[in-house]
Amino acid sequence: MTKRDDSALFGNRFLTVPAPSETFPEEGMAATDAMRLVDVDLAMEGDPQRNLATFVTTWMEPEAQRLIAENLHRNFIDHAEYPISAEIEQRCVRMLADLFHAPGRTTGCRTQGSSEAIMLGALSLKWKWRERRQAAGLSTDRPNLVFGGDVHVVWEKFCRYFDVEPRIMPLAEDKYTIGPEDVEPHLDENTIGVVAVLGTTFTGHKDDVVGIDKLLRDVRKKRDLDIPIHVDGASGAFVWPFLYPDSKWDFRLEQVRSINVSGHKYGLVYPGIGWLVFREEADLAKDLVFYENYLGKTDATFTLNFSTGASMVLAQYYNFVRLGRQGYTYVMKAMQENARALADNLRDSGRFEVIGSDLEQLPLVAFRLAGKHAYDESDIAWQLSAERGWMVPAYTLPPNAERVKILRALVKETLSREQIDRLTQDIADACRTLDDKGAAHSIERTQVKRGTGY
Repeated sequence: MTKRDDSALFGNRFLTVPAPSETFPEEGMAATDAMRLVDVDLAMEGDPQRNLATFVTTWMEPEAQRLIAENLHRNFIDHAEYPISAEIEQRCVRMLADLFHAPGRTTGCRTQGSSEAIMLGALSLKWKWRERRQAAGLSTDRPNLVFGGDVHVVWEKFCRYFDVEPRIMPLAEDKYTIGPEDVEPHLDENTIGVVAVLGTTFTGHKDDVVGIDKLLRDVRKKRDLDIPIHVDGASGAFVWPFLYPDSKWDFRLEQVRSINVSGHKYGLVYPGIGWLVFREEADLAKDLVFYENYLGKTDATFTLNFSTGASMVLAQYYNFVRLGRQGYTYVMKAMQENARALADNLRDSGRFEVIGSDLEQLPLVAFRLAGKHAYDESDIAWQLSAERGWMVPAYTLPPNAERVKILRALVKETLSREQIDRLTQDIADACRTLDDKGAAHSIERTQVKRGTGY
């Protein structure tokens, strides 16, 4: 029997031959070989269950996984062929509008995630502003958008891609969100809107949406400027309705005209699914809606992407009907309870200061070293990863709080109380190692997870 036959009979030929990587392969391979090849590569990645940096959902129920797998072939955009998928999308939009206290009939859409939803929502802000300016016979040359340094980078991308001046309000060393006093100096007749963040990626808190709304109502009355708010609820819009139902941040506030949220974060769906919901139909600029005659049916489309799978839309609807308000509240409270337990453990250790745990916050723990040490938060992140495989990001805050470095641990549905206690012990062990050896090497530091917006 030849060597090649032995390989086919007993093993995988890529156990001893490098994987294709530079050129398109001339020959194929058995399905089992291809599966093993990819699996072996992925074995070198981090464990998603220990990734405390990512907001993205890493576990769904088996029934949801089956629903996703059985519908991966379904192209959501083909409304003529798959009208039920389109109807389920609109059910989700209506349910979210209800959750966010929309006053009446409204509109919205699914997106690949909050980044697409933000681009679409901000485009509508720009075009609605342009409509108002043109109707008044005024210039439309210099639009600007006002937001704080606590936003996701996608807001700066929007401004660059779509020619809008960003007016970014800096943070401070003891102030990690924005309020009306920050916003007011930046407003003028060219302001297309103000962005308020519900659950920042840095510390998990919310901007003062109530105060900003009051400011903008006063500006409308005194200066005849109708400036809307877009709430970036990528993480928080699936948290606040269940943990803080009496906290006003949504369409209960008059100037809030649009909201985005990520279904694949605290909506508890795998990536990628996001949502954009408007206060009312008139808040969507009609010229942004395209009417396509596709495969025999005319459809209205308001997206940056076209073909995309229907499975995550169906998975979102599955979660809505599976959990309801009662179930989502239970899950969010369980995560919050474990986050508070981790915060208490870290605070009680005497090594750490916990940031803002007494405020309305996402289920996470933002913390930093207390006192002077021969090492810093980046060293702890590296040591924790090296010793136990936990991925906890260490990063500095945006200007003017860049001298503040923190660690942030997301507490998700998959992190049990037993794991909270294990994580606490592993952090303590990492610190003891650093007490003995000193700071991490500069090469090790370059491998520390520093991003916040996953």
